[in-house]
Amino acid sequence: MRTIVACLSLLLATPALAQTPTLIRPAAVFDGVDGRLHPGWSVLVEGERIVAVGPSVVAPADARIVDLPGATLLPGFIEGHSHLFLHPYNEAKWDDQVLHEPLALRTARAVVAAEDTLNAGFTTTRDLGTEGAGYADVGLRQAIDEGIVPGPRILAATRAIVATGAYGPKGFEPGADTPLGAEEADGDDLIRVVRSQIGGGADVIKLYADSPWRPGEPSRPTFSEAEMRLAVETAHAAGRPVAIHAATAEGMRRAASAGADTIEHGDGGTPEIYRLMAGRGVVLCPTLAATWSNARYAGWDGSAASAPPRVRAHREAFAAARAAGVKMCMGGDVGVYAHGTNALEMELMVDYGMPAADVLMAATSGNAEALDLPDRGRVQPGLLADLVAVQGDPTADIHATRNVVWVMKGGEVVKDPEPRTASAD
Repeated sequence: MRTIVACLSLLLATPALAQTPTLIRPAAVFDGVDGRLHPGWSVLVEGERIVAVGPSVVAPADARIVDLPGATLLPGFIEGHSHLFLHPYNEAKWDDQVLHEPLALRTARAVVAAEDTLNAGFTTTRDLGTEGAGYADVGLRQAIDEGIVPGPRILAATRAIVATGAYGPKGFEPGADTPLGAEEADGDDLIRVVRSQIGGGADVIKLYADSPWRPGEPSRPTFSEAEMRLAVETAHAAGRPVAIHAATAEGMRRAASAGADTIEHGDGGTPEIYRLMAGRGVVLCPTLAATWSNARYAGWDGSAASAPPRVRAHREAFAAARAAGVKMCMGGDVGVYAHGTNALEMELMVDYGMPAADVLMAATSGNAEALDLPDRGRVQPGLLADLVAVQGDPTADIHATRNVVWVMKGGEVVKDPEPRTASAD
């Protein structure tokens, strides 16, 4: 019902109203530029762009005034690692989602997940693989872009790419034609697969540098460095960035050396590997929330004193990467946990030692830079009017990012549960 109502609202909106200038007056603005709060600033939006920001913005006579008392206005959050076609593993295991859930069901879930993501203040998401749902993310992206359903701007990775035999689901008769959560390729065939995914609509190419070869085994490197370099060069030639899943030190070394733009997870790194990443400008998307959530599903009570080894190791790896100067992406592998609770990753980044203002920068301008999105991530004139307001001061308490009171995407208000709009006069 909520999706139908949102769609009807979009259809009923008149072009004149959509073009009316809007002056937004929060308690303060976090612009994603200097990492500071700016009390008393206002933001003027015309069409889909920001046209003025500062302490003394003058609105046109016909402007709508949106007052947001007690709220901080920020750039729309950018989710760096999501899976819209997955839902929490305590609801259904990954294997069951890939093998047993019909594509139509998974797509219906993804539509709801996209709306939940947008309502949580995330106006852009990098969706790193449909995990067996083929190119459905491309269709969802189009549906959102055309205003058919509400959701964030999607950077789609489509099927992701894995070495033959290295990905699941597994445990079936060898040679059986089992649905996989990604597309297999090896050697020179990587060129064809990368190009076919780009031709099919991929905005970003995702590779898996390591994986368990058999159930119960630890992760081991899969692609050689030369194979990954071939895929990276092919993607970069087409103007597409490359995200590489890597959880082992050797997998991370190969990924960084091959030219990865981002490394996902990266919890098996060493100080040497993190220095290599920092030196090459490779961004780390740590996905702390996925590790934390899986531990909770296994029975952990969430207390630091009783944290399981995997959680402690991930926390230590995050600290080591920061100490080495690695740039951080804000991306939690959401889908492992509930869509719309994306802020969990920000909370854990702060809990693990990163200052709240730095985390907010990572979730806005940092991710915009890391994902090559120069038109968003900052509250500056000329950029897209993708904006989120949270109640309170998130630089003092990161948990304020959970309390989203207002969201604008491309100049259109998409969440305003308690309208505060008035005319300029």
